[in-house]
Amino acid sequence: MDKAWRMEGGHLVRDFVFADFVEAMAFVNKVGALAEERGHHPDILVQWNKVRLELWTHTAGGVTEKDEALAEAIGLLR
Repeated sequence: MDKAWRMEGGHLVRDFVFADFVEAMAFVNKVGALAEERGHHPDILVQWNKVRLELWTHTAGGVTEKDEALAEAIGLLR
C-alpha cells in the first residue's frame, strides 16, 4: 500500500490535493465508482481542491484487508 496512507484513530486516512474543485470532484467520482463496484465505501470529505478519504470496516470496528485492498486500488486512480 502507498505510504501516503496513514493510521488515524483506527482508520486508514489519506489526503489528496488537486488543482481545483473540478479535478477534486472528478477524483471523488472515480473513487465512488470503484467503491460501489467493490461494495466497500470510504468516508469522503471534499474541500475546494482537497479530498480526504477514511477507510475502515464498520462491522469489524477497524481496518481490515478490504480497506487495504481498496486503498491500493484508489492509489492507482491517480
